[in-house]
Amino acid sequence: MERTYAEVLAAAEQSGVELVATEHRGDHAIVRLADPDKLNVLSAPLTVQLRAALERLVIDRDVRSVVITGAGRAFSAGGDLRMMSEATERLRDPADVEGASLPWQWIRYQFGGIARLIARSDKAFVAALNGPAAGVGLAFALACDLTLAARGAVLVPAFGKLGLLPEVGTSWALTRALGYRRAFAYYVGGEHIDAERALELGLVNEVVPAEELLAAALDWCAKVAALPPHALAMAKPLLRSAAELSWEHALTMEEFAEPLCFTTEGFANGVRQVIAQTSGDGQ
Repeated sequence: MERTYAEVLAAAEQSGVELVATEHRGDHAIVRLADPDKLNVLSAPLTVQLRAALERLVIDRDVRSVVITGAGRAFSAGGDLRMMSEATERLRDPADVEGASLPWQWIRYQFGGIARLIARSDKAFVAALNGPAAGVGLAFALACDLTLAARGAVLVPAFGKLGLLPEVGTSWALTRALGYRRAFAYYVGGEHIDAERALELGLVNEVVPAEELLAAALDWCAKVAALPPHALAMAKPLLRSAAELSWEHALTMEEFAEPLCFTTEGFANGVRQVIAQTSGDGQ
């Protein structure tokens, strides 16, 4: 049994099995969690491969949006229970050298690292839930800028029944989408939320037939591509931070940011197009 975070990470990197598939399509990419026989559980190898794939896409100047989905009948069953069990056994071992800091490092640098990549990147991330999204898999979906769900997909709050807390940003996402009381009930009750109910609660943006899920996600990628290049890169961090700011601070940020847009070719082209359309309508 690996006894340090570095050893766990090294073993995961040397697995030799491809568990994440990346497909480039011009200005967007599709990332698939590809361990369908295990419902795309976030094993150590799958997790490090997912983070590596997203890191490459985040620095790829040609990619403006990323779709994350699952292969098979699940988006992700969440964290690897076998890995969690090994962690508890390790903590009982007198030879253990890192104690609780080992799972802390994994949660922060791998799970949390992926969530931060999604949230802090200026690219658009679209989660396409092809099936159940549980635990940390759900956290990744909620971290995305847009979340689409196939009919039949469910959101699974696995935390409480396992004696865990909402993690990897889930407490933040749930309380802002649902409010404290509903988020509390969601955690304590632990019931599955089907796609249609998730749409009503604001946890997903759109519900579509399963066979139309990827096309719907790619339609959002097309909308991103239609924006002037600077627009999303400036708007996403502003919108993300606005949830934490007072009205006055958000207004001030907008006031400083907006004049920069006036200097871009994208804005100039947009103004010309609107003027031309308006002139045509008046004739």
